[in-house]
Amino acid sequence: MKMSSTSATPQSWDLAPQDELSKIQGICLDIDDTLSSHGKLTAEAYSALWRLKAAGLYVVPITGRPAGWCDHFARFWPIDAIVGENGAFTFFMRPRADGQGLILDRLSTPGSVTNPAKRMLKLEELRAAIEARFPHVHFASDQAYREHDLAIDFCEDVKPWPQADIDSLVQLCENHGAHAKVSSIHVNTWFGEFDKVKGFNHYLSTNSHLPGKDHWLFIGDSPNDEPMFSHFPHSVGVANIQKFIQRLKHPPKWITSAESGQGFVEMTERVLATRNAHSKGTQP
Repeated sequence: MKMSSTSATPQSWDLAPQDELSKIQGICLDIDDTLSSHGKLTAEAYSALWRLKAAGLYVVPITGRPAGWCDHFARFWPIDAIVGENGAFTFFMRPRADGQGLILDRLSTPGSVTNPAKRMLKLEELRAAIEARFPHVHFASDQAYREHDLAIDFCEDVKPWPQADIDSLVQLCENHGAHAKVSSIHVNTWFGEFDKVKGFNHYLSTNSHLPGKDHWLFIGDSPNDEPMFSHFPHSVGVANIQKFIQRLKHPPKWITSAESGQGFVEMTERVLATRNAHSKGTQP
């Protein structure tokens, strides 16, 4: 990955104009090191999800985490849907045909390799090339629950890799015709023409009741969130995005003072305060 200067310097989240925040109707969020903190989902961060839903906002995580985890999140978290594996699919709950409760459903994003045999063959060939180049490689502990990508662990459960090795891994994947994105813990690599933006936009396009992108805010923490920072007019980075800022062509518009889950809580507090003040016709 090449170093590049930022197109704009993120402003403090405290400086986000109230009139902009009053337009927000939905929150998109990354999970690892944005909602979570040091591998844990804190009570405060999880409560923030519930508070956003209780206030009437739409909530949609957009993550690199696998299908197996997204199944759980869609069922048990206070969210409307979840876009997984960096945009390959969207899971959500819908009413059952008999009217008796909800049932899990999913959308495949156009551009994903939907033939399982073809997809697995290409991924196995890429996996062999990665293992040949990096004999010490460990794939993510959640790899068994993935459908569309490989996740190479560079710091979650292993000793952190040097940045040069991470960059070389990304280049190797791209040389094999795959996409590769760096999160805060993994390099995710896949075949197919999809990403987080395309996954979310496909979900929006199939749900006419949802607001357009100008009424959503995205919050993230790492380079694989860059397409979302670029796409949304309202984008926030939690404070730990700072270590990647000089590597982003499209940084977030604003940045919180707190890191990870506490940064997510900080974002939530201000969005809800603005929403409450707007509904009452007062200043927060």
